[in-house]
Amino acid sequence: MAAVTEVTERAVLAVPLRRVWEVTSATDRYAEWVHGVLEVTAHHGTAEVGRTYSECNRTVGPLTTRSTWTVREIDPLRRRVDSGTGFEPMHGMTNIFEFRRLTFDDGTEGTEMTYSVRYRPGLGIVGRTIDKLQQPGLRKAFQTSMRNLEDLIVAEGDVAADDDSGATTP
Repeated sequence: MAAVTEVTERAVLAVPLRRVWEVTSATDRYAEWVHGVLEVTAHHGTAEVGRTYSECNRTVGPLTTRSTWTVREIDPLRRRVDSGTGFEPMHGMTNIFEFRRLTFDDGTEGTEMTYSVRYRPGLGIVGRTIDKLQQPGLRKAFQTSMRNLEDLIVAEGDVAADDDSGATTP
């Protein structure tokens, strides 16, 4: 069995955790902020463990793929894990979103977001070579997605501070 690849990026978003959680939990909104998602073709609304959603995704150049994701784990305001199919030759695809509430020096609230993907590259040595070449692009796509998410939340307004405890200073 091929070794597991994990690609992880982290960003500090200048928007409250409550809003980040709301938007990332809306399975119908991924095309609005996730780089490479062209369309959400089926969804169930707010993420629920065991439920699925489907997307049309950009792969390389003009090529697209259809993916189906299953919500595997939800720890509200902290972590969400989804497994996906449709990204051949990558197998065992898992997306992980992790969040931490931040309080900036000026008292405004933000969110530290970690966006990770784990998978096993297929196609033997050819697949491992392709995998090494695609990782920088994945990292850039994750950073772009997190910036898109922040921009979307700011554009929608309602970025007032969260009122529950657990704030930390970065």
